[in-house]
Amino acid sequence: MKVCALIAAFNEERSVGAVVEGVRRFVPDVVVVDDGSTDRTAACAAAAGAFVLTRPQNGGKGRAVRSGLDHVLAGEHSHVLLIDGDFQHDPADIPRLLRAGEGGCDLVLAERTFVKGSMPTARFYSNRIGSWILSRFIGTDVADTQCGFRLVRTESLRTVRLAATGYELETEMLIKLVRQGAVLGHVDIAARYDGANSKLRSIRDTFRTCRMAVRYRYSSRD
Repeated sequence: MKVCALIAAFNEERSVGAVVEGVRRFVPDVVVVDDGSTDRTAACAAAAGAFVLTRPQNGGKGRAVRSGLDHVLAGEHSHVLLIDGDFQHDPADIPRLLRAGEGGCDLVLAERTFVKGSMPTARFYSNRIGSWILSRFIGTDVADTQCGFRLVRTESLRTVRLAATGYELETEMLIKLVRQGAVLGHVDIAARYDGANSKLRSIRDTFRTCRMAVRYRYSSRD
């Protein structure tokens, strides 16, 4: 396996450097897409050893990830590791995803353990309900369809056209990979919430994701 980590970041100067350093303990090649940040996100990521791609203005997580994937897929990496830059994903879990990838999985999903009371109430219900609905559309049980922490075989991504502009990208990727026969792997992780404001809006973004899932399931054949 030759893995490249990809982090889409917007105004994450407080955390992105530490995330990059944590990731590089296990994956030396790290690409950070600075999605039009107005703080020192790009500088902090570069100082920690990441290769930084800078978007001139904020366009949403989906666009940022797609820009990063274009860069990664132009190289010779066998897998891309997607992880957020706000430390809600623990880089110490990376070896478990890598082991699952070595076992032959095309897509390894990190699935958060949802415990009511240990996370914002809106996030708890939107994740549980959204994952249940989306699992029905996908045709396979997935406990956490919206987690952005995942390992993907690059050859699988080369045949998928992604179009999402926001957080629904994770679900679009999952639906399209499953539809083309990707082998899924699952790794349980702990959900991390440090009280920082999330850029994801639980009800709105879950609704958009479910609506998109219906469209891709019954209409789009891209």
